[in-house]
Amino acid sequence: MNYIGSKVSLLDVIDSVVDEFADSYNRRLVICDAFAGTGAVGFFFRQQGHKVIANDIQYYSYVINKNLIENPVLHLDKLDYLNSLTPVEGFIYQNYCAGSGSGRVYFSDENGKRCDAIRQEIERLKNSGEISDNEYFAYLAALIEAIDKVANTAAIYGAFLKNLKRAAQRPLKLKQIPTSNEIAGEVYNSDSNVLINNISGDVLYLDPPYNIRQYSSNYHLLETIARYDNPEIRGKTGLRETASQNSKYASSRTVAAEFEDLIKSAKFKVVVLSYSNEGLMSEREIREIMSKYGTYYLRRRERPRFRADRTHKAVVTNEHIHILVKHEY
Repeated sequence: MNYIGSKVSLLDVIDSVVDEFADSYNRRLVICDAFAGTGAVGFFFRQQGHKVIANDIQYYSYVINKNLIENPVLHLDKLDYLNSLTPVEGFIYQNYCAGSGSGRVYFSDENGKRCDAIRQEIERLKNSGEISDNEYFAYLAALIEAIDKVANTAAIYGAFLKNLKRAAQRPLKLKQIPTSNEIAGEVYNSDSNVLINNISGDVLYLDPPYNIRQYSSNYHLLETIARYDNPEIRGKTGLRETASQNSKYASSRTVAAEFEDLIKSAKFKVVVLSYSNEGLMSEREIREIMSKYGTYYLRRRERPRFRADRTHKAVVTNEHIHILVKHEY
């Protein structure tokens, strides 16, 4: 998925930091990915044989990570059946497709109807006991990934395009998402600053929001598809209520206190923070906070800028990898 802050391009440097500071060679670690997003970092470490604790306050992320972090390799024998369902005019079509008269063009009419049919059937299969909980999250994760590939947006759901782009005209089709038979981890759908008081381990990996963009509004439609709860929506974009999922890390007034609370409470030997040089907290501020609780180190890596970001002209951003080896944990 095209996702704000994706760390796919940084996996090698994150891995090297874990090797260097957590002594991971030939040792199974407990690694927490506290702002898991689409699960790239957690799944990478699961494939290496480590136990992963993944968390995100967004439910669509929880679904994706339930599949990547907890599921074994499954044979999803209902993919063809789901892809062949007769389209229906459900909540997604009625509110996010032009043919319904909603004025919104997030998906083609056909893909909106197909999404509704598949989402409703996945829920029915679970409720009837025809699929297991593991299979439920696997099918639902496949739908979230597939619908994102045909969304008529510039990568995020804060707005839609006026005319259907080529990718949005392709038919929605579910495909199996790779998973692993390595040790199953744990996945949570919680505020990280609350969860941190109930977990412990070797490495705490942090990838919080950098700026004032709220994931809850930028990916509101994936949240609605994942929950399929027919929410009250408003405005030109059909936005669901998002305030309850807004992050204090996306506010200059609250980010530093929230970050220090997390660091102070962390019962992990090593804390690794990915943070942009353009983030709300400065390098100095992060260093001063982390240094209170142990020995601080810094690594830097240049990476491509998220392509939907129009606020800066630069094509790359500097990612800082802040490392804390805690004195007490």
